[in-house]
Amino acid sequence: MADPYQNNIYHQGGGDSYGTYGEGGGHDGYGYQAEYSPQDEDAASDATEGHDEEDQMYEGEYQGIPHPDEVKAAQRAARAKDRTAGSAVSELEELAEQYEDIMEDCGHGRFQWTLFMVLGLALMADGVECFVVAFVLPSAEKDLCLSNAEKGMLGLVVFLSMMVGAFLWGGLADKVGRRRCLKVALAINCIFAFLSSFAQDYGFFLFFRLLSGIGIGGTVPIVYSYFSEFLQMDKRGEHLSWLCMFWMIGGIYASFTAWGIIPRYGWGFSMGTEFQFHSWRVFVLVAVLPAVASLIGLLFMPESPRFLLENAKHDEAWMILKRIHDTNWRAKGQPEKVFTVTHIKAPKTAEDEFIEIQSATGTPIQRWAVTLIMIFVSHSYYGLSVWFPDMIKHLQYEEYEAKVKTFHRERVENFHFNFSLENQIHIEGEYIRDKFISIEMKSVKFEDSLFEDCRFEDIRSTDTVFENCTIRSTVFYNTDLWEEKFIDCRMENATFEHNKHGCHLDSMRENDVLIYLVSFLGSLAVLPGNIISALFVEKVGRVKIIGGSMLISAGCSFLLFLSFSQAAIIVLQCLFCGVSAAAWNGIQVVTVELYPASKRATAFGLLNALCKLAAVLGSSIFASFVGITKAIPILLSFSALVCGGLVALKLPDTRQKILH
Repeated sequence: MADPYQNNIYHQGGGDSYGTYGEGGGHDGYGYQAEYSPQDEDAASDATEGHDEEDQMYEGEYQGIPHPDEVKAAQRAARAKDRTAGSAVSELEELAEQYEDIMEDCGHGRFQWTLFMVLGLALMADGVECFVVAFVLPSAEKDLCLSNAEKGMLGLVVFLSMMVGAFLWGGLADKVGRRRCLKVALAINCIFAFLSSFAQDYGFFLFFRLLSGIGIGGTVPIVYSYFSEFLQMDKRGEHLSWLCMFWMIGGIYASFTAWGIIPRYGWGFSMGTEFQFHSWRVFVLVAVLPAVASLIGLLFMPESPRFLLENAKHDEAWMILKRIHDTNWRAKGQPEKVFTVTHIKAPKTAEDEFIEIQSATGTPIQRWAVTLIMIFVSHSYYGLSVWFPDMIKHLQYEEYEAKVKTFHRERVENFHFNFSLENQIHIEGEYIRDKFISIEMKSVKFEDSLFEDCRFEDIRSTDTVFENCTIRSTVFYNTDLWEEKFIDCRMENATFEHNKHGCHLDSMRENDVLIYLVSFLGSLAVLPGNIISALFVEKVGRVKIIGGSMLISAGCSFLLFLSFSQAAIIVLQCLFCGVSAAAWNGIQVVTVELYPASKRATAFGLLNALCKLAAVLGSSIFASFVGITKAIPILLSFSALVCGGLVALKLPDTRQKILH
């Protein structure tokens, strides 16, 4: 048997426009060793070790169904004929066709599935990042003493940092490599997410989450570009859609772990009064694990051979392609198969990059169509993702307010309050020589009331105020009743001793199980959409998947006019998330296929950055109408999704498109 390494001689002629790896004849574009025929090399069988290849018979032989190898051979012959007949075939197109033939020879197997898991964990980390701040904010706002403006900035910085990260890492991935950039991006995310869990003040926490978001922002544009370059044409749409499922798994992981960890206040420690490590900080640490796992896995994965070929690193690309081939065929029980590619043509780096991207992709209208669709989907999806839980909270608040107890002109003397006060309004009351000891006051308002010779001791309060009251000869000892909780009150000989410093968690309110349940169900509901898109994206086509899903999502959003209860909102949220997932998956696949390898990650990063910007605008606009009207958010999302569905008709069918 000939040694495949004997022909590994790299030649590049001075006047030739190609870099040629190896020598040999055979197929146009790359050579085969003579010992194996192309038909043998194309035989991608799933047979396991111990089976005799000669004894196997193709099941469809008697039904007149062509063997998959025959179909591939016919496709290759058609591509070769087109190359021969074509008057002007660009170097980029020739490389794309050669690379597709090589990936078909390498097959789809253990290598791709291993890479699938590693990159899936990176995508899972991106999904987790979108939920972390939302889950910890109710606890962090107490622990870090956050104002409403600071809470808003913390929520905003998540998407803004991911927007910057997408643009930055997408561009770098096309210059220095997919694997290298993804490793650095994940490392940045892991380091600063870890540090954020220990930050004791708002400034450091915001700064660390900002850098963490910039790191994780690079995962989406890099992951899809990276994985697509290891897939052959007939596997691309399906397996990219399966990869999208990891974002859903990230949401499930985040909501499930938050549900299990944050309410557990014993899962923390403190070092005096200066350093507090509560359970929500434990959750921040656990949320980093998918990124850590992906980073470790990437240490054992190679760079994209397509990227290496684009940058004239032929030796490295050949070795990686051989590794893919050998890994897959050994796993299929055919270790004797030899990687016979000895001749690869690669174009030199184009100087005019703008001309290259214009000529190698779809039309400008098609690229703008993808951009508009992604903006429409992001605006509606993220806007409604904020609107759904906010509406549920609003309905809960209305129910809570409806149960408020109001006390008028009560007079209480020499009484010891040793029970908590909740959801009460006391108007024109008189409290003489009363004691409020070791109790919790939650949503309590004292209005136009008198406190004389009273004692407040060991008090914890939430949403409790004293308005236009007279406080006379009263002692406040070890309480969190600070000056801002007394509005237009008259203080006469009142004493405040050993006030509680900092902010304190409220275990009854901030950790409402429904918050986690809604997010969990919304993430889980994405599963049907993922499955449908993965199974039918090659059979039905990308355009129909995207357009149909967006129009059905528009119908789901319109049904929100009928949502008058928490249960109805949750059901419609699940329906909306499940259907829109199919549109997301189709868009990701089309974006990969419309841009060439030299600009794929850059274009993906730019589009993802625009998505994050649309998400910020959508969530801000939708949230501002909670409690005011639901007509405007519903009509905005409905209009955006209908427009996106109609624009999808302008997209090309890229099922049979070779990656350029």
